[in-house]
Amino acid sequence: MNYGEIKLCDIANGEGVRVSLFVSGCTHHCKECFNPETWDFSYGKPFDEEVQERILSELAPDYIDGLSLLGGEPFEPANQRALLPFLRRVRERFPQKTVWCYTGYTLESDLLSESRARCECTDEMLSCLDVLVDGEFVLEKKNISLPFRGSENQRIIDVKKTLDCGHYCPWELESEKIRMNT
Repeated sequence: MNYGEIKLCDIANGEGVRVSLFVSGCTHHCKECFNPETWDFSYGKPFDEEVQERILSELAPDYIDGLSLLGGEPFEPANQRALLPFLRRVRERFPQKTVWCYTGYTLESDLLSESRARCECTDEMLSCLDVLVDGEFVLEKKNISLPFRGSENQRIIDVKKTLDCGHYCPWELESEKIRMNT
């Protein structure tokens, strides 16, 4: 697998301060995608052991809340196979940090049901995530006021709650939790 970019102090792609990995390879080709260069699976640099160790070391400081995976498309089967061993290491080393993942696939119809995105890694990869932002970017539903997503069809999913109860459970933003408790 290749990657296009790593952002070390990202506040746009998940809650808090995050390290964000933009993987290469995507077959969705959303109209007006903000990252079309990452559609090409060979774009960027190899996601090798040195890069993985660098990301792990960048995740270590207390002010880093977690890791975000974007693309390209992290749930392309070839990318899942490369990301899963890395996510195991992230979870082992930083169990208190959150892992967000952005995908153009939808959880129920593409990742939990038979589809071209599902492979032998999908269930375990989902179990490594805290939050999944799902659904393709749809230009006609673009809304720049939405937190952490680009179009109104996209959902922010609490993965663990959703998998435990068997139906969609939205992620509650910390700012909304605080506001509701005051």
